[in-house]
Amino acid sequence: MRTDSFDYELPEELIAQTPLAKRTDSRLLVVDRKSGKLTDDRFYNLPNYLNESDVLVFNNTKVIPARLFGVKKDTGAHIEILLLKEELGGWEVLTRPARRVRPGTELDFGGLMTGIVVEKREEGRCLVRFEHEGIFLEILERLGKIPLPPYIHRELKDPDRYQTVYAVHAGSAAAPTAGLHFDDALMERIKAAGIGICYVTLHIGLGTFRPVTEDEISEHKMHSEFYHLPEDTAEILNNARAAGRRIIAVGTTSARTLEAVYGKYGEFRTESAETDIFIFPSYRFRAVDALITNFHLPRSTLLMMVSAFYDREKMLAAYRHAIAERYRFFSFGDAMFIV
Repeated sequence: MRTDSFDYELPEELIAQTPLAKRTDSRLLVVDRKSGKLTDDRFYNLPNYLNESDVLVFNNTKVIPARLFGVKKDTGAHIEILLLKEELGGWEVLTRPARRVRPGTELDFGGLMTGIVVEKREEGRCLVRFEHEGIFLEILERLGKIPLPPYIHRELKDPDRYQTVYAVHAGSAAAPTAGLHFDDALMERIKAAGIGICYVTLHIGLGTFRPVTEDEISEHKMHSEFYHLPEDTAEILNNARAAGRRIIAVGTTSARTLEAVYGKYGEFRTESAETDIFIFPSYRFRAVDALITNFHLPRSTLLMMVSAFYDREKMLAAYRHAIAERYRFFSFGDAMFIV
């Protein structure tokens, strides 16, 4: 299947540049896969579409201040890096400009931390070993910035608006944006209704947001990302599956985690591992029954994934409906509930 079959025209003014004042005021497009019906609503009415037997699965990763600005120690040239994934021996990062670094290059970050390029990789990536005193995440809080997507051109006044209210485990270079629509009050309403809630962790890196450049989507290779499925989550989900209850993934990263584990074992198991699962049409979902998600970029792996969950032509028709109805798109935009 060709990449350009996942293209669509989006007016630039529909790309949300800032979050709404209230998270749950986002619009919600409910897509019924059986009937094909599209329902326009607001996110605060999400519980109206949930059943008491449902289980919602959230990704509780936390975005780190992964955008760092440093200088080369030998020349003073400015270097920008984006932390992607922690590895044994350092961090995989994106560097800009990539041509200015090579193995052995030493970078200085405000006198608080030094980075040494250990290995040069493809697509502007490097492995960097950081040397510092104190706790790494605390240093990042002082030096780094939250890395907003390149299509957002306005400064974010409140960095917490690029975090979910349930974010716990630091490690992502981007937010699981479907979760940005939930606030504490909505979470409490869902719990009070007896609807199940559980969590997985997937640290979002290059695998999620790297664009597809190949003409044929089958030639695209995903970069691996770390995930953790806790024991209590596995138990809740296995019980739900045995009882025929609906498992609802909040976001594509939660869905990828569940599909990666269930695809390996035919059940949910506690596991900490990495996945490079790439879900596109012809894939048969085994773990997820419904999906809450945002509107995704043209030609992106995320649009391909939601098209696999429903149907490419019908999904693009739903996108055309959203454009006609002036929905807001991408990270700070509105949401879909695909049932």
